[in-house]
Amino acid sequence: MTRLPHPSVGGAFDSPVAPGSGWPGDLATARTPLAQSADDVGRLAVGARDLAQLDARVSVCRACPRLVTWREQVATTRRRAYADEPYWGRPVAGFGDPAAPIVVLGLAPAAHGGNRTGRVFTGDRSGDWIFAALHRAGLANQPTSTDTADGLELAGVRVIAPVRCAPPGNAPTPAERDACAPWVDREIALLPRVRVVVALGGFAWDAGLALARRAGWPVPRPRPRFGHGAEAELGSVTMLGCFHVSQQNTFTGRLTEAMLDAVLARARVFANS
Repeated sequence: MTRLPHPSVGGAFDSPVAPGSGWPGDLATARTPLAQSADDVGRLAVGARDLAQLDARVSVCRACPRLVTWREQVATTRRRAYADEPYWGRPVAGFGDPAAPIVVLGLAPAAHGGNRTGRVFTGDRSGDWIFAALHRAGLANQPTSTDTADGLELAGVRVIAPVRCAPPGNAPTPAERDACAPWVDREIALLPRVRVVVALGGFAWDAGLALARRAGWPVPRPRPRFGHGAEAELGSVTMLGCFHVSQQNTFTGRLTEAMLDAVLARARVFANS
């Protein structure tokens, strides 16, 4: 296998990237324990003592065979535009402020976005939208997110995908979603100041409600329905609905910058109340 240079820091990396090989921001090592099943995910997630250890364990998970095969196939074949750079090809951990009162919940890494760069919502058009909006809201130090060595920092917000591996057709199965759930449950438990969850799309909205039930947060009845601008009170946490920042929504005008900015402005109100 030919080893390839990281687009920002150079070096030589396998594609997919091996844990502990020096990839910028990689917290895993060759000795980080691997989850090989859903039961392993539950055990390793609960046992993570902090976000750094959790992120390391997330990044080497192999619990879902279909997702492992797909993400590594994409990393091996690569898109022509990125043929000369390595793909991360591993699960993608959350990213952002460990004391964040706001969590932005998405769906899963994109095959040639997070699965390539190793950071959620990074290296694709969806990421261009969400990080530019976070910058306009004063929650990011820069409007762009290109790779894990680009200097991006978030303040007051953490971005999470409920499913940590790129799925075929951008559509994880219910079993894959459920296998990944302990990772997000533990991540939220390690974010003690969370007051707001911004759910990007219906999948994230459903994942947020399921998370709330597992965490013991009160969920209103009837079940809150997703919609852009929808709000659900989950005890001390408020969940806000927002159309996903996918090209299907942004290119068609279904989601505009003003609409996204309004949701993040509302999130800041709840975070500061």
